[in-house]
Amino acid sequence: MSADTTIDVQAAEVAVPTISFEFFPPKDPEGEQKLWQTIDELQEFKPDFVSMTYGAGGGTRDRTIRIAAEFIAKTGVPVIGHLTCVGSTRNELTEVLEQYKAEGFHGVLALRGDPVGGPTAPWVTTPGGFDYADQLVELAAQIGGFSIGVAAFPDVHPASEGNFAKDINVLLRKEELGATFAITQFVFDSGRYEALRNALDARGSKLSIYPGIMPVTSYPQIVKMLELSGGYMPKATRLRFARYQNDPESLKQLGIDVAVQICEDVFALGAEGLHFYALNTAGPTSAIIKQLSMLNR
Repeated sequence: MSADTTIDVQAAEVAVPTISFEFFPPKDPEGEQKLWQTIDELQEFKPDFVSMTYGAGGGTRDRTIRIAAEFIAKTGVPVIGHLTCVGSTRNELTEVLEQYKAEGFHGVLALRGDPVGGPTAPWVTTPGGFDYADQLVELAAQIGGFSIGVAAFPDVHPASEGNFAKDINVLLRKEELGATFAITQFVFDSGRYEALRNALDARGSKLSIYPGIMPVTSYPQIVKMLELSGGYMPKATRLRFARYQNDPESLKQLGIDVAVQICEDVFALGAEGLHFYALNTAGPTSAIIKQLSMLNR
């Protein structure tokens, strides 16, 4: 992809779904070297965009901005910068959005973020800050110049207490305020992605919904992530992973096989693209993409 290529993350209907990756700012030089190696390896798939995470309260802001700016300069691939409401005032969030714009970020993923104690902990309001992601969406739209994305939860947001209709209303409100796409939490049940997409379509939504794909490489890690996020994995799938929890190579291969099937399923359901939670590692994500029937990149 050339540096002057412009990508509209709103994603009109295309024959070939988009591909995107999520990276996080590494904590040390060794991790940064690994990240750049991963980026180089995944470039063969010509990603349509990548997203870069952002620590709660700005904990990794400087690294996020520096690495993303270098990535844009080196590859020309559009970057979506994450931004959360946690621990920040409106003025601080405005400052970050202006920095994103100055560094050439294509878009922003506007998130409430998890409380300091984790997703199930009580929310603590920051004086002068925001309590909801829709407020951040509205701020980003007011500043302008961004594609605005939000999170979607096929398994229902932990704070919604199982109220799927509430989640749909929240997404529609964010779309009304300026969001054009949503990235889901990792999908392990394509039927739940379909239900989310159908519910939005029934309400006239035009949001592009990119299913999040997580290549499982560690059983304890995925169990913890599911617990923290309120995510769902079918019991049969969980038992398959549990069987190989002490056999890393077999577990890794199973993670690839499960992800390939999910990708094929959501393709059949009309997914506009796939967003891979690459965890700053190329191998499993690369293996999945190479097996997908609808991609010829």
